[in-house]
Amino acid sequence: MSPTSIDLPGWHHVYSGKVRDLYVPISAGSLDTADQVLMVASDRVSAFDHMLEPPIPGKGRLLNQLALWWFDRLDFPNHLLSTDVPDPVAGRAIIAKRLRMYPLEAVVRGYVAGSAWAEYRDHGSICGVALPAGLAFGDRLPEPIYTPAFKAPAGQHDENITFEQTVDLIGAEPAAQVRDAALTLYRQGAGIAEERGLIIADTKFEFGDDLGHLTLADEVLTSDSSRYWSREAWEQGKRHESFDKQIVRDWLTEHWDRAGEPPTLPAEIVDRTAQRYRELFERLTGEPAPRG
Repeated sequence: MSPTSIDLPGWHHVYSGKVRDLYVPISAGSLDTADQVLMVASDRVSAFDHMLEPPIPGKGRLLNQLALWWFDRLDFPNHLLSTDVPDPVAGRAIIAKRLRMYPLEAVVRGYVAGSAWAEYRDHGSICGVALPAGLAFGDRLPEPIYTPAFKAPAGQHDENITFEQTVDLIGAEPAAQVRDAALTLYRQGAGIAEERGLIIADTKFEFGDDLGHLTLADEVLTSDSSRYWSREAWEQGKRHESFDKQIVRDWLTEHWDRAGEPPTLPAEIVDRTAQRYRELFERLTGEPAPRG
């Protein structure tokens, strides 16, 4: 699935990622010279570093609205300037302040899950952080841990790195600020989710510099950036049923050997995935999930 840009009067398309498309004002000319960015969340879906077909209906709007919901509740400066966007992207776009972005994914893990389980099982650590023996898949960690990753250029794999390597990348003070902010935000978000019967097993944040001030950017605590579980299901030992595209990953694992292009997703898998995104939105916000 190739990202496509939309003709938006007054805006110029400058970049497409796996999910988001970026536009800058026509007057700016380029991302480097712009002071604000139009960020549009698409319905595209990817897994195992491949773009998939078809998209997940309504995914972009759900991600965008959920990020806005969290921005309102997290006590931290963020890049949001306005939700007054062109009609063709209304509801799934924001106008954001352009920041000097740090090339990091500030990952925080509160539970043993995902790829971290294999490392813990084999080495007793997660991303090099030593942990107590005897943990099972899905167990809560004694304390949340910070496991940063280097954001590789488009088309390359992100790479787990140590805190010391983040110091080399962005400097000692910014590295410490990013780490401390990520851990604080995780705890804030996890507490809010707990009140709604949900667990945030792990998540990733992105930050940038705004004239010397650390600022939260991109999406935050969405079902694309975070692994959510139902607390009730977790307590029953059901620790693989997350509110995200895990359904897609599981189906691909069964039906594709990761050679060549991935197969087209069946309608049932698309529908079930869309429903999981909607269910998370409604359980967190207490509001009907937006459609379209």
